[in-house]
Amino acid sequence: MTAIPEMAVAALGTVAFALLFGVPALYYPYCGFIGGIGWFVYSMLVKELSEPNAALFATIAVILISRTFAVRKHCPVTIFLVSGIFPLVPGALVYWTAYYIVTDNTALAAHTGFLALKVAVAIVLGIVLVFELPQGFFRFAAKKDRQASEKKGKTKR
Repeated sequence: MTAIPEMAVAALGTVAFALLFGVPALYYPYCGFIGGIGWFVYSMLVKELSEPNAALFATIAVILISRTFAVRKHCPVTIFLVSGIFPLVPGALVYWTAYYIVTDNTALAAHTGFLALKVAVAIVLGIVLVFELPQGFFRFAAKKDRQASEKKGKTKR
């Protein structure tokens, strides 16, 4: 699969998860966009970097965009964060770890399990890094939204 179809599938999966997570329908396009971008960044970087490093940078992209949309749409960042991070979660690695344990292939189980742990830690580090940025860093999004609504208000008069 190439990057664009993978990005579209990740966006669709993110919207489906947002539906299950109880995100208001108004935010589905934003959640899909964030999940798609996160997967795109990951799929581009995993070719050059290790899986944990690619996951770290993709998570940073997801959280930056999530915080920007949260400020812009005046809603909790959790709406975008939980849904958008979904494609990056190392579920397949956890599955294969369990499979290798059941089939008594302990060397592969240890390798795959440790890789899953490294990806999970990279995701956590990416979230923590971006959440350490001050809220003022994301005020540019609110200003643009406010300016647009002020222009609309002036044209209606």
